[in-house]
Parts: sequence; structure tokens; C-alpha cells
Amino acid sequence: MKKTTDTIWTKTFILLCAAQLLGYAQHFMLAPVLPLYLTQLGASPFVIGTVLACFAVTSVVVRPVVGHWADRWSEAGVMIAGLLFQAASIFLCFIPIIPATALANGLRGIGWAGLNTGGYSLLARIAPQSKRGAASGLYSGVQSSAQIFFPPIALWLLYANFGGYGVVFIVTAFFSVAAAVTGFMMSGSATRSARLQTAGDGTQWWREIFRFIEPEILLPSILLLWLNVSLPALTNFIILYARELGISNFVSYFVVIGATSMLGRPLLGRLSDKIGRARSIAAGFLFQVTALLLITVVSNLIGVIFCGALYMLGNAIGSSTTLALAVERADPKRRGKQMATFSVAYPLSYGVGSLLIGAAIDIAGYVGMFLFLAAVQSAGLAFAIANPPKVSSAAS
Repeated sequence: MKKTTDTIWTKTFILLCAAQLLGYAQHFMLAPVLPLYLTQLGASPFVIGTVLACFAVTSVVVRPVVGHWADRWSEAGVMIAGLLFQAASIFLCFIPIIPATALANGLRGIGWAGLNTGGYSLLARIAPQSKRGAASGLYSGVQSSAQIFFPPIALWLLYANFGGYGVVFIVTAFFSVAAAVTGFMMSGSATRSARLQTAGDGTQWWREIFRFIEPEILLPSILLLWLNVSLPALTNFIILYARELGISNFVSYFVVIGATSMLGRPLLGRLSDKIGRARSIAAGFLFQVTALLLITVVSNLIGVIFCGALYMLGNAIGSSTTLALAVERADPKRRGKQMATFSVAYPLSYGVGSLLIGAAIDIAGYVGMFLFLAAVQSAGLAFAIANPPKVSSAAS
């Protein structure tokens, strides 16, 4: 029995990772395509940032309800429902106006909430206690590996003779449906255990749903938000920056940063089990600050790729470590709700970051935007260095 408990590679974990890979495929295919599509529709950088932020707004707002649903019904069921909702919402993009794309992105955020809340909650339940850093790194590495394959596939489909924006949208919907089918293949115990382990604490259901703050999980959530607030600059807006620099053949950029993130998360997530969470998070901030400063002085494809890879290495270190920290702190009786709170950090950082980045570009240009983000990440680095006990220890 002990051997089974300490094994990461269970059937449930493998299927969960496969579902997450396919679910994240939609997001990373749309990362370079939506800014180009919105630019074609006449949107400015600030408008693009606003449309991207719609994804975050809905994803954040519904998290308490989705987390409550995961606790009281099924983690796997919540994930599957989110994937199907994500697939259906993208078809609104076929209406060639900016408000329709904003609505589609907002509805897609609801599906994203289900995908991540259900997935993180299930991970927190099945991850072996002695290997939480390794499990978290592998899990987030699978998610980020979508960056390797799917942005290049999206751009190839976009510019192919038979392709276009419509083809990209249909393919992204297909991946979400395939992820939902993979979720259905999980063992029945993954659903039943959720109901058995989440005993109520006497709190009225409506009070429970509207309890937004989970103290045990608050610190890792803030750290994840802080780490990812600059991420849209390197995944969404970077293709517009490359166009301004006159860089062509930009597909290789997405391949390299995706490979860096995929390889970095499992390897460095495991390292955080040995060197400590605080040091790993500080290292993540340091790499990101360095990359954001360097990218202001490069002007060719190789330089931009190097900066992007350095940034994603830091993001891989920080994100896998904050996930391990959240898994350590999660209360088994409130796992769905607490992991929902943690998973809010990504869409919230995506939305806030997109708005800030779009506004900064309009005001100060791309170089000014990168310098501003470097200052924000430097503040996170200072916090991690100044508060190692808080970042290292599990909640009491």
C-alpha cells in the first residue's frame, strides 16, 4: 500500500495530465492568434488588452462557485464541464466584430475556471505527500508543454492555403472536446472520493460560495499572481513587438519558450523539494527581471528567443514552486474551494497584466512597458528575499 501511495504515475494522474495538455492547447493556440485577429478587426493595443482581460474577469468571478461545486460534486466533473464550455464559447469568434470576440473570451474564462479548479483540486488529492514538488512540477510542466506545439500549429493553420482564423477556432474547439473525453476516461473513484472526503462544516451553502478569501492558500496565490502578471507580454504581445522590430519566422520563438517551460517545471519543481520553496521563488523572480531588462536591448530573433527562454525558465521555477506550496497548505475538507482560490491567480494576473501591458504600450511604447514590468517583478524578488519563513513554511 505504501508503494502505491508514493507513486506519482497512477492512471488518474496520467489521464489528468493528458486532459490538461489538450485543454491548454486551446489557450496557447489562441495566444498568438487573438491579438492578430483583433488587430485585423481594427483594435488598438489597449483594446486588445481589454478583450484579453475579459477572459480573466469571468474566470475570477466564477471561481468560488466552481470551487464549491468541486467540493460538493466532483473534481473531474467540474473539469469536464469546463472543457465543454470552453469548446462551445470559441464559436462566437466567427462573428467578425470586436464585442463578439470579447464575449467569446469572457465565456471561455468560465470554462477555464472549471478546467483549472477541477484539475488542481484533483492533483492536491492524489499527489503523494513526499513528492508534492515533483508532482506539481510534472503537472504544470505538462500544462506548459502546450506552448511548444500549439502556437506554431496555430500560426501554420492561420497562414496555410487552406487555413485562416476560422480553421484555428475549429481546431481549438476540437482539442477541448478531446480533453473532455479524456476526462471521462478517469476511474470512477476520482469522482466518488470527492464527495466522500468533503464533509460539510455546518456553514450555510450560500455563505460558503461567497467566501472569497482562503487564508491558508492566500500567500501562494499572491505569489503566483505576482510571477505571472508580466506573462502576457512574452506570450501575447510579443508577436506584435516582433512585427515592430521587423522579425520574421517567429514560430521558433514559441517552440523554444514552450520547450523551456515544459522541461523546466518538472526538473525545477523537484529541486524545490530539496532547496526550499523560498529560494526557488526568489530565483524565479530574478530570472524574469533579468529577461525583461535584456529584451529592451535586443533587436533580432536570436536575442528575443534568448530573453523569452530566460523568462520562461524563471516562470517555470516560480509557478511549479507556488503550486507545491498551495498543495501543502490545502485543507482536505475544503480542497476544491481553496485550489479554486489559488487558480484564480493565473487568470487574474492574465487580465490585470493584459490591461497594464496594453496601457503601458500606448503610453510608453514596448521598451517602456518592459522596463515597467521589470520594476514590478523586482518588487516580487524583494518580497521573496525578505520573507523566507513565510514563503517556506506550510500553513499552521
